Amino acid sequence: MFTPMLNNAFPIQVNPYKLADSNISLQGEMLLACFDRLCSQSFNTLNMVQIKFIFKRDERKSVVINSIINTEGQMVCQRCLELFTMPIHSKCNYVVVKEGADTQSLLKDYEVLELSADHLNLHELIEDELLLALPIVPVHNAEECQQPTWLNAEPKLSDNEIIRYSPFSILAQFKHNLNV
Repeated sequence: MFTPMLNNAFPIQVNPYKLADSNISLQGEMLLACFDRLCSQSFNTLNMVQIKFIFKRDERKSVVINSIINTEGQMVCQRCLELFTMPIHSKCNYVVVKEGADTQSLLKDYEVLELSADHLNLHELIEDELLLALPIVPVHNAEECQQPTWLNAEPKLSDNEIIRYSPFSILAQFKHNLNV
């Protein structure tokens, strides 16, 4: 059974056991502005997050959740320090277990999702997955990135000067460029 969700109707908390027993799929969109921790990463808060959750039971009768989450965010390239739009994708397979349950016998293809109660906060799960999908160091594709010209410039030396390589030579060149 497929249940579409409208922008404001996406449930915050669900009972994954009941949804898995009925093979329910939830699909919808939410504004990126709904996720405070994610928005602090300087995203365009008007972007939409596309969300799909599939709840089912596997052959061992364990509750399994398949999630697909997609959005776009504006990030600062750490090479050229310019803003760029970056797609963010998260695809994950969870197995739901009671808190403190033995997880040694579970399949390695699943992320373990321990619940202390019968309810799962989808809002927190979505935000956690998007935060984990962010790159540690956001950068453009190499062909799109415009590095600052001073980074690639060679120092101007007269014929009498000896070229010495120093890890601080780029700083001297930068200082020289600022004094011009």
